[in-house]
Amino acid sequence: MFEHRSDPLLPGHSFIWRVVWHIALATGLVAAALGLGVAGYHWLGGLPWIDALLNASMILGGMGPVDAMTSTTGKFFASFYALFSGLLFVGAASIVVAPFVHRVMHQLHMDEE
Repeated sequence: MFEHRSDPLLPGHSFIWRVVWHIALATGLVAAALGLGVAGYHWLGGLPWIDALLNASMILGGMGPVDAMTSTTGKFFASFYALFSGLLFVGAASIVVAPFVHRVMHQLHMDEE
C-alpha cells in the first residue's frame, strides 16, 4: 500500500488522493459503526429510531449515553458499544494520520543516491 524506502517520494497529487482515500475509509468505518449502534439501541435497547440515533451518536462521539437502558440485553449492548466506540475512534484516527506519518518517515529514511 505504501512505497518502500528505496522508492521515490510520492508526487503531491498522488499523496492528496491517498489522504482522501484514507479519510473516506475512516468515514466509512465510522458510518458503519453508527449504523451498528443505531440498530443495536433500537432492537436490543428498545429505543425509538431517533433516540437510538442520538444515543449511538453520543457514545460514538465520546459524549456518553442519553437514555438509560432498562433491559439486561440493552445494558450488555450499551457496554459493548461503548468499548467498541472507544477503540474505533483510535483506529479511525490512525487511518487518517497514517499517510502523513508515513510521508514524514519516508522523507527521513529515504536512501540517498
